Amino acid sequence: MPTIRSSTDSDRPAITAIRAHHVLHGTGTFEIDPPTEAGMAARRAGMLARGLPWLLAEKDGQILGFAYANWFKPRPAYRYSAEDSIYAADSARGMGVGRKLLAELAAQAEAAGVRKLLAVIGDSANACSIGLHRALGFAHVGVLRSMGWKFGAWRDIVLMEKTLGAGDTTSPE
Repeated sequence: MPTIRSSTDSDRPAITAIRAHHVLHGTGTFEIDPPTEAGMAARRAGMLARGLPWLLAEKDGQILGFAYANWFKPRPAYRYSAEDSIYAADSARGMGVGRKLLAELAAQAEAAGVRKLLAVIGDSANACSIGLHRALGFAHVGVLRSMGWKFGAWRDIVLMEKTLGAGDTTSPE
């Protein structure tokens, strides 16, 4: 089973390669052009500067996947809501990497003050991601139809949410 740990700058090539594979071959992200290492480093630095987690799954020195949380929207009123992103290496499919990453990401997001974790899942046919989120307690909120055009077809976005900690039962202040 993989170990989950915080990412480091030296993980950038593996993170970039995993993300590039998903951009080029999948519909879980609506990015069209593969990211650069500099671009992924900037994303990571921005999220870490906001106090949000960026995690890796690793086994025997090989990075099998990564996950991070980012604020849902930049306005201050949204500061207790974050969106998750999870990407597994193609070679790690079916190994439980996503489940371990998402469980730890939710725990660390809650520790960072997040009260609502959102999944904005590219493509309503993305059964693996939808099932993973459902298995870890996310509830289906809705579908935004035909939000992105990728690989010659319109793609939906599936919205799911999970309350963390006290959620909306108490004031966060």
